[in-house]
Amino acid sequence: MRATTGIATVAALTAGLALTACGSEGGTRDGTTASKADGESITIGFSQRRLAGSDWWATLLQGAEDKAAELGAKIIVTDAGGDTVKQNSDVQTLLTRGVDAIILNPHDPTGLASAVTTTVRDDVPLVVVNGSLSDELAPHQFCYVAEDQIGVAARLGAAIAEKASERWGDEPVTAVVIGGYSGETITNLRHKGVVEGYASVEDAPEITYLPIRYGEWLPDRALTPTRDVATANPDIDIVFSLSDVMLPGIERGLRDAGALNQVLIGTYDGQMAVLRKMMENPDGPVQVNASNEPYKQGQTAVEMAVAAARGESQDEVCPGGEFFIDTFLATPENAEEHHDPQRQF
Repeated sequence: MRATTGIATVAALTAGLALTACGSEGGTRDGTTASKADGESITIGFSQRRLAGSDWWATLLQGAEDKAAELGAKIIVTDAGGDTVKQNSDVQTLLTRGVDAIILNPHDPTGLASAVTTTVRDDVPLVVVNGSLSDELAPHQFCYVAEDQIGVAARLGAAIAEKASERWGDEPVTAVVIGGYSGETITNLRHKGVVEGYASVEDAPEITYLPIRYGEWLPDRALTPTRDVATANPDIDIVFSLSDVMLPGIERGLRDAGALNQVLIGTYDGQMAVLRKMMENPDGPVQVNASNEPYKQGQTAVEMAVAAARGESQDEVCPGGEFFIDTFLATPENAEEHHDPQRQF
């Protein structure tokens, strides 16, 4: 993960954009006018995969809106509601409205070829945030902004392995992963990370993984599959929740099955309410939480979009086409250090 580089690059980029907003001149993407160097003349279209039911997505959007206001740019937000067809249409609508850059949080990594193709055809820079595009579509993006999902999830998996070793020694354990959607890139990367991270701990108990279940990144959708798997496997020991947003449903499902107090839970997002729970109940089921900073992701996506609209080069602001956000790993032992009551995540 390029954590230190990320901080330095964002700081330099923000400083440059602030100077621009104060009135310095510069070229544009097409070189025809100087007005695009002024943040106030830049309009960003933000195509969000879904908003309803997720504080994480709301926080991502809030970071984007706050940064756009800070830089004097305008932002137009569309909500696809979890519908790939609508998201393709949303991007077309944003392009028709003449936006200078598109920020895309894709619902389907392979299903947005139409949106990506049209954006490229119209010579509008594309910044992808949180969700990723397929290998075939990703080369068309100016920058992908997210956390290093495999790396962050691996730290989560390793930390749970250490907790499991402390609790069960060398006794074999049974685990289940609760992800978002089947076949989705985010779910696959995080799943891969927790498995690799657990395996990296030499003295960790031997682990058997039950088939992954899916909660669609929402608490109500995660409840039933969690309850079902815990009921069918009363000896379950470890649950990996690949998003804090699903955690209330996962905990309720485990409670309904009578398994909540016997499991170790490792979860992912860094929600402050979850950290507070670890502080208040350090011996409770939730023992590790890996953050992914949605507010910072939204801020950085806007910074990249404004830079691209101004004609900044990818090599200068987003080397390699990826920008990984700094994250933290919280446990009951250090949760207070990371807890910020002014934030949701």
